[in-house]
Amino acid sequence: MTAGAFGKRFLVTGAAGFVGRRLCAILTAQGAHVTALVHRTPLPYGGIRPAIGDLTTAEGMRGVRAAADGAEYVIHLAAVVKSRSCPGYWRCNAEGTANLARILAAAPLPPRRLVLCSSLAAAGPSLPGRPRTEDDPPAPVSHYGRSKLAGEQAVRKCADRLGAVVIRPPIVYGPGDPAFLPTLLPMVRKGLVLKAGVGPKRYSLIHVDDLCAALLAATERGTTMRSEGSSSGVYSVSDGQEYTWQRLCRTAADVMGYRPPLLIPVPHTVTRAVAIGAEAAGRLRGTVPALNRDKVRELNCAAWACSSARAGQDLGFTPSIQLPEGIASFLAATPPGRKSPPGHT
Repeated sequence: MTAGAFGKRFLVTGAAGFVGRRLCAILTAQGAHVTALVHRTPLPYGGIRPAIGDLTTAEGMRGVRAAADGAEYVIHLAAVVKSRSCPGYWRCNAEGTANLARILAAAPLPPRRLVLCSSLAAAGPSLPGRPRTEDDPPAPVSHYGRSKLAGEQAVRKCADRLGAVVIRPPIVYGPGDPAFLPTLLPMVRKGLVLKAGVGPKRYSLIHVDDLCAALLAATERGTTMRSEGSSSGVYSVSDGQEYTWQRLCRTAADVMGYRPPLLIPVPHTVTRAVAIGAEAAGRLRGTVPALNRDKVRELNCAAWACSSARAGQDLGFTPSIQLPEGIASFLAATPPGRKSPPGHT
């Protein structure tokens, strides 16, 4: 992790989320001046200037303009990761990102860099044994993935006035993880783990601290986006491994001192039926379940893996945390009896 943030002025959107909380803590530890764009969620750490704003409303965008004033670097993390409908994803991930890019591009003194944290979902699934590269044509399969890709495209439209870099992480985990490990580890403890589909599955992962390192590297290094015609300025990042579901579960069991769990394949028709039921229950409760039909579209795919070779070459990115250490860091930061520290992506 570079300590090059000392004295620099950052604006972080989505600062109250999983990655945002971790990134803000790292920046303040390095001596950066951080403005955190939030709705009204209190921040759990000092040394940060909170700014109230919303990228999806006219009134909220006035707050965004004020928050961005004087920022040298903007790291855009704000995103909707689960929604009842396609418009719910689109409003924040596509339109909100477009609004931010236009605000920054129109500023009298634009920031030196806008770094957009996108997702591997924007690129789409990979083929088993062939991790995706940035030059592969995007083929998202979910509403979430398509909305994130639209956000990337909106930023690219401002590339002639705004230096921008896109980081595409796969599954992100670590201290504060609200979804992946809190879902997996209880099943491992019980000795029975569900697996979507009957065929082999492969995944890339990245620890949240390594993702933060990549985001910060992108504020200073790498090629910025060009207006059209290439994948310039887009970087996939991972820990360099391609995990089968069996390996993930076995590693988690080893770290926790349990026997390897029994894996139970669940046909996709059953997974979809469960998602429909969860959505119906969520509507009654006024919540959006983590398992929904949009997520099932992603679970149906055989592989979600990416290569971080370009990020290594251009950004100097080298992952420092492998899965056993990453799981241990999550367990150490999670109080007994609680799934995860508060936060969201």
